[in-house]
Amino acid sequence: MKIVKIKSKLPDTDKVTVNLGLVDLAQMDLLVGEGFYTNRTDFVRTAIRNLLQQHAEAIRQTVLRKRFVTGLQRYSRAELERVVAAGEQLEIHVLGLATVDDDVTPELARSAIASIQVLGAFIASPAVKDALADRLHT
Repeated sequence: MKIVKIKSKLPDTDKVTVNLGLVDLAQMDLLVGEGFYTNRTDFVRTAIRNLLQQHAEAIRQTVLRKRFVTGLQRYSRAELERVVAAGEQLEIHVLGLATVDDDVTPELARSAIASIQVLGAFIASPAVKDALADRLHT
């Protein structure tokens, strides 16, 4: 059995740039200065989490409707070989992280995966990403 070190590949966070008006920025800095938040990042993360919680039901319904798998979805060589042997192809929809093991060849990936949509991060070898470029929807 091959052990894949996914943890070493996973990004903990991703950077987002937000342009704010001066008044909004000043109000945010005021709240940070008054100790409501430790820094601007804490303020922005808290605001985002609150909005995601506010829209949790809409997110849940969309995930169900579009058949997304939530969280981490790993595709191994053995799994993809089984798909090809069965004469099938995968329609991949992931909300979170999708990974394709390093031992998956570009040819196997193309044979096994009809389309892939990942909202989050997609980790695969550069060759596999190139092979799936026309099937990758973001």
